[in-house]
Amino acid sequence: MMLEKFCRVYQELSSNNLEALDLIYHPDIHFIDPAHEITGLTMLKSYFHSLYQNVSSIGFDFTSRIRQDDDIALEWVMSISHFRLNRGRIFKVNGMSRLHVTNSGLVDLHRDYFDLGAMLYERLPVLGMVVINLKRRLGK
Repeated sequence: MMLEKFCRVYQELSSNNLEALDLIYHPDIHFIDPAHEITGLTMLKSYFHSLYQNVSSIGFDFTSRIRQDDDIALEWVMSISHFRLNRGRIFKVNGMSRLHVTNSGLVDLHRDYFDLGAMLYERLPVLGMVVINLKRRLGK
């Protein structure tokens, strides 16, 4: 039940309904992604508010869900359109989230794993070509 609610909140999340995060996160949530580390639901909402202001569209397709006791692993594909990235066109980023759920059913740890370079650096003019060429040289 909690896992379905979590996925639904993220699938419907926008800058206009960030209060939905109250339904899934503990007030002392510890959130980590490749670019930020945030503690507290108020700070997380502020972070998401600033992110969603620049996003034209965003959606999550949860492709795999594994739960063992209080720990959850979610694989996902994020489809995102940002006016400064990829010329504003939608692109996809694969990722995984590790969640820890409290006895009250709220998430108190959320850690995202994804390739920040594939999401951000490769989508920027000029720098994107440099990163892509470096990856090719490294055999990726």
